[in-house]
Amino acid sequence: MKRIILCVSIIAALAVAGSTAWAARKKEAKASPKAELTEHGKQLEIKYAAMLEALKAEISRNLPSLAEQKKSALQNAQEALKQSTKESSDAAEPLNDVSKAQGLVKHGEWWTGDAKKKKAKAQADLKNATTDAARQAAQKTIDEQQKRYEAGVQALKERQAALETAKAKAATAGGANKTAQAALSQARTNELNAARALLASVEPFLSSDKLDAKLVKATVLTAATPNGLAAFAEKGKEQEAFVDKLLADDKLMKEMLVNGGANYGRYGRTMEIYAAIQNASPKATSDAVLHRLALATALEFAEPVKQSNAKDQANAPEFVDPVKRYLHYEKAYLNGELDPAFKNLSTWEYRMAVDCNAPDEILAWGREMLRTYRPDHIRNPNYGWRYSSAVKTEVPYGSQNVKNDLPSLNEYQNIPKDGGVCGRRAFFGRFILRAFGIPVWGVTQHAHAALSHWTPKGWVVNLGAGFQHSWWDKGEVSVGGSDFLLETQARKHEQDYLKVLRAQWVSRILGEEAYNGRKGITGGIWSSLGHYEAGFIASKEVELGPLGQELGEANESEDKQEVEKTSATKTDQQVSVGKDGKITIPAVALDKANKAGVTMQSFGGGMQLLGRGGFTTKYVFDAPGAGKYALSARIATLQEGQQFSFGINDAPKPVEVPVPYTIGLWQQIPPVEVQLVKGQNALNFAIREGSRAVAIKDFTFTPLK
Repeated sequence: MKRIILCVSIIAALAVAGSTAWAARKKEAKASPKAELTEHGKQLEIKYAAMLEALKAEISRNLPSLAEQKKSALQNAQEALKQSTKESSDAAEPLNDVSKAQGLVKHGEWWTGDAKKKKAKAQADLKNATTDAARQAAQKTIDEQQKRYEAGVQALKERQAALETAKAKAATAGGANKTAQAALSQARTNELNAARALLASVEPFLSSDKLDAKLVKATVLTAATPNGLAAFAEKGKEQEAFVDKLLADDKLMKEMLVNGGANYGRYGRTMEIYAAIQNASPKATSDAVLHRLALATALEFAEPVKQSNAKDQANAPEFVDPVKRYLHYEKAYLNGELDPAFKNLSTWEYRMAVDCNAPDEILAWGREMLRTYRPDHIRNPNYGWRYSSAVKTEVPYGSQNVKNDLPSLNEYQNIPKDGGVCGRRAFFGRFILRAFGIPVWGVTQHAHAALSHWTPKGWVVNLGAGFQHSWWDKGEVSVGGSDFLLETQARKHEQDYLKVLRAQWVSRILGEEAYNGRKGITGGIWSSLGHYEAGFIASKEVELGPLGQELGEANESEDKQEVEKTSATKTDQQVSVGKDGKITIPAVALDKANKAGVTMQSFGGGMQLLGRGGFTTKYVFDAPGAGKYALSARIATLQEGQQFSFGINDAPKPVEVPVPYTIGLWQQIPPVEVQLVKGQNALNFAIREGSRAVAIKDFTFTPLK
């Protein structure tokens, strides 16, 4: 049984977590008021409107007729399914109550267990404390965790009683539920059979591209609206030329629509961005991958994306610059910084990779940070957790330290520093995936925020329940997770998916209400047929189960993941002495180490060590001469408060050294003075209990004059 997700997401923050490309084709200009036009603009509006009306008339003449009997059969089946769905939901409610109650009990068990564990750790810290401040801090934690444990015990008792009550009610509801579920299954079968019968009559039309040129032009004009196009075109000759160029290019319009269309129907702005990108980079036209990337960026940023800036950066740009965003990903792609699969993504998928609200320099930081601090997350063969596993290991669960966020840091740097609950954790996961070019769809669930992302085997949810429990609401856009998943599955079959799009184009041109599973809207007949066609196309696809559902409430995962463990060779462990007498000891040159440390390959060459609180080891090395040396270490941290302990040879008292916070990048710690003997020496090294992870590249002893 997976632990129920209880945290409360910050809905306002969802609005700036990055728009979704799936919803992009839903964000059209109908919500925008008509623009007041100049005389020239009014003439342009008349021209565009005449184009649209002529196209609609011609398209209508060429549409296949739909048999009224088959239409009625489908509509009746849809109504019957709605009724059956409600009845089955009511019948299953007692069983669902049991599942919810079990989840609450599971959480209560975690709650009390976690409090006991933290109390025990604090008691150990109290025993080992050497200062009054440390003793006071440990005692405070003991008292807090004892109160938390007592509250958890009481809550668990109440939840266990509620579970028994729910089980008793469910025991009497089993028969009714079984009958209702059987009726629901039959209603679904009847609906699909009715849909198949109607689709069969229009299959030749949906399979043909003969009307595509007219369909795509009419769809663009409908989505953009004649008024919206005129408002853009009247700004100047260049803008008018962009609109004329678009409406004359059937291939480009089709490519745009196939990949979700322009955000809010802003095709004029899309053309403007697209041209600016091509002017900024010849590769955006000549390279197939970069062409898709350029078009994706232009479509997605037709609606400006508000940039997330550090609080003390008052003069930072308000919105993400789409041309710079394209150039950022072009450079990262050509430098080999992005995921190897990036080159194989579609334009539609690129939209969900580039639309992050982080500044470009923060995206670059995200890649450098993970390459430095946790390179194993980048090499993770499990795409379900590649990159996003950083949330599990590096974002502390809890809101108690959010108050320590630094105004000089971006939110995506503060999150791993100070932790958070579901919202912040999900936002960081979305960010780090996009930083490496992995498409992401934001996920909202009941009182929870999660994420979903692309993998070679299909889309998967991290940090929450499955797609059927997910949705995305933003403004007038409301998309259910099941509908989004269906689209990702159907889009794998590119040629067949064109049949879905043609039905949607016809529906849009005719002004039908759009299908929306989340709102229970079956939509107009053509929109509905597009949905059924997508379902039949994707029927053989397999949904991937959610990963890390239990992490809605903890840093501990039931999904066990192997941490990369690469054995160091003798070359990796080689201690070197420079001409100036400086001694460099690789962190992986371990004599003995406990389980709190892991060795792994560095992206910059060689190896590195990842050590946590409680890690101890010894380094044995030769010094060319006796005397005083400055001891330092090259480290990377994502949190504050770590502390090292250095003991040289048989020194009676080790030196305690605070570890600097480095935002996950390599940095030398402040040196400490130590005494070495000529010949063999030993460095006894430890990371204080309670410290979070520290990446260590090497230790250096520099002779002091």
